[in-house]
Amino acid sequence: MDTVECIMNRMSIRKFKDESVPKDKLMEVIGLAQRSPSYKNTQPWEVVVISGTKKEALSSRLAELLDSGKEARPDLPAPQSWPKAEGERIEALFKKRFELTGIDLSAPEVVKKAKNLNFHFYGAPHAIYLFQDSSLSEWSLFDLGLFAQTLMLAAHANGLGTVPQAFATDYSEDVKDFLGIPQSKRLVLGISIGYPDMESPANSFRTERDKTDNIVSWLE
Repeated sequence: MDTVECIMNRMSIRKFKDESVPKDKLMEVIGLAQRSPSYKNTQPWEVVVISGTKKEALSSRLAELLDSGKEARPDLPAPQSWPKAEGERIEALFKKRFELTGIDLSAPEVVKKAKNLNFHFYGAPHAIYLFQDSSLSEWSLFDLGLFAQTLMLAAHANGLGTVPQAFATDYSEDVKDFLGIPQSKRLVLGISIGYPDMESPANSFRTERDKTDNIVSWLE
């Protein structure tokens, strides 16, 4: 697949086919993501792939925690406020999604439903969790972001769909306990991965991007 085409057509997938991805294909995608740049070639990323009964058991555990009312405590706290420009983009997203789907992303009951979908990885056959040592600096978070983006582009180039998930990290301590990951690790991101179901209405929504002129300044 052409690089520009891959970048332009990648999207977050929220409904997957009930078909497992061969392990060698997943390993190929992860291997491509390893080509991502990092500060002094530190490569500050650790990957856990879960499938089958392990994934289903984790989904059930996370849903139980949500239903119990346990407070979410992700290793990376959710933002509590946004600058004006970013806040306006969020408002525009919520408005457009409501107009197209009737879903009000600001309603508490909708947020809970969205979390449940995240905890069940949108029906994907596999989930990926990205970790790094918690002693690493913010530079390493940037590096892991590069890794995640490369992984998602590599997945798309190989006919797979992905969606990055902050909600999947809500109960980070419990996720690490369940997966046998030391608490000294920082859980940064969850990613659902599988074959996308493009016939599903869930995958008909596309987000917009700001005009390039609005984010670029030229100094000569």
